[in-house]
Amino acid sequence: MLPERLRILTMPNTREQFTALVAAGSRCDLDHAALEIARIAYPDLDPRPYLARIEAYADTLRTRIGQTLPPHQATLEVARYLFEELEFRGNSDDYYDPRNSFLNDVLDRRTGIPIALSVLLLSVTARLGLPAHGVGFPGHFLVRVDAPNGPLILDPFSGGRTLRRDELLARLRAFSEAGGGQPGSDLQRVLPQALQPTGTLEILGRMLGNLLSIYLEREDNEAALMAVDLLLIVAPDAPEPTRLRGLLYERLECYASALGDLRRYLTLAPSGPLAAEVRTRILELEEHGALH
Repeated sequence: MLPERLRILTMPNTREQFTALVAAGSRCDLDHAALEIARIAYPDLDPRPYLARIEAYADTLRTRIGQTLPPHQATLEVARYLFEELEFRGNSDDYYDPRNSFLNDVLDRRTGIPIALSVLLLSVTARLGLPAHGVGFPGHFLVRVDAPNGPLILDPFSGGRTLRRDELLARLRAFSEAGGGQPGSDLQRVLPQALQPTGTLEILGRMLGNLLSIYLEREDNEAALMAVDLLLIVAPDAPEPTRLRGLLYERLECYASALGDLRRYLTLAPSGPLAAEVRTRILELEEHGALH
C-alpha cells in the first residue's frame, strides 16, 4: 500500500483517464492524452478549454482553406498560421523547462520543444482531415506531410519550415557522430527509415520519456514516478521503465512496490545489462526487511 501522499501523487483519476485513452491505440486522441500528461504538474487541469482552443484554430483554418486547396498545401497553410501568424515557437532559451512538454503550457505560452509543437500541429491537421504524421527523427521530432512528389518534412521547432534533404542528412550525420557513429556511415540508406511515421502511442511514450529524463536529472523523484507510471501504461512490458519505477519507489520508501517492479524487470529482461545489479538490489532490500 502506498503512503497517502504517494497515492495522491500517482493520480488515480488521471491514470484511469489516460488508460482509457491509450486503450484506443492508433485512434487515441493525441491532444487529450497529452493534456492528461500535463496533470503531472497540474492535477486539477480541465482539458476542455484547451481542446476547445485547438478546435477554434481548426475552425479558423477550415474557413480559410476551403475545399479547393490540395491537402499538402492546406497542411502548409496550417503550419504558416500556427508558427507565423500565431507565433508559436521553439523554446531554445530554456529547452529543459518541463512546461515545454505540457500542451496546456504550450498553448498558453506559445512556446515548447519539438514534440509538443508537433503535437499541436498534428492535432489541428487531424481535425481538418489532412495528411500529416509525426516523425520520431533522431534527436529532434518532426512532422511529415504527404505530397504528390514525395513527403515534405516540417520542423515545428524552427517555425514550421520545410527541411531540405541535405539538411536532414546533416542532422542525421551530427546525431550519429555525437553517438560515436562513423562519419562515413551510409546515411542515404538510413534516412528513409528515420522519416517513417511515428504512431500516436509512440509519440506519447516519447513525451513521457522526455519528462522522465528531466525529472530524474532534477532529482524530482515524485514527478519522475508520475511520468514513468504513465509511460508504463503506454508500454507496460518495457523493462527499463519498469526498473526505473522500482528504483523510484525505493527512494520514496515504497519498498513492496519497489520489489515488485524490480522482480518484474528480471522477468522481462533476465539477461539484460542491468540484471545482475537488480538482483543485488533485490537481495539488499529483502535482507533489510523491506517488506515489514
